[in-house]
Amino acid sequence: MGYLHGFIPWIVAGFVSGFVDWRWGAVSGFASGVLLLIQDRRRGVDLGALILEISTIVYFAVVGVIALTWPHSSLSQHTDVVSFAWLAATAWGTLAIRRPFTLGIAKRQTPREFWDMPEFIRVNDHITGAWGTGFTFIGVSLAVAGAVDAPVWVGIAAHVLGLVGPAVFTKVYPARAQARLQASQAPVTVVPQQSDQGVSTHEH
Repeated sequence: MGYLHGFIPWIVAGFVSGFVDWRWGAVSGFASGVLLLIQDRRRGVDLGALILEISTIVYFAVVGVIALTWPHSSLSQHTDVVSFAWLAATAWGTLAIRRPFTLGIAKRQTPREFWDMPEFIRVNDHITGAWGTGFTFIGVSLAVAGAVDAPVWVGIAAHVLGLVGPAVFTKVYPARAQARLQASQAPVTVVPQQSDQGVSTHEH
């Protein structure tokens, strides 16, 4: 639920936009983003762990102003591409400043003593990179599909591949990384054995 939590405003905005219009989609995305941020702050979540939430609020604030001021803006036809471009920029931007946005989410689910471990940070670099790749893939795919007037299923497939891939990676990769770390730190037992040439040692 940790990662899904940050995407709730985007889901709400997409749902409302589909059934009403993009103006109310932007407003609902902004409102749900603010409400979630307030709830997290009341729970004591640090602002540094809410990078995605803050980025989301800024996006819907900007798009909301444009939508309400110029409801017939051409932007209304490209919000899908723009939204994933924004998410991709958020992911790659946080990597560039060495503050991967998934780090804050992971800290909510991981004991504090692990937060400063290089392995913990490295895992989140890779997870953030996976999400950045997924967002970029969707944005580019939607832009190309729109340019060539591709069938609707192309956009749907892009969404599925671009979101399910990083979600599966997020689920599987940390456990594998932890297993590799534990294996590398496994103690080595040295047992002396007699041989014809004297005493030799074998590692197990």
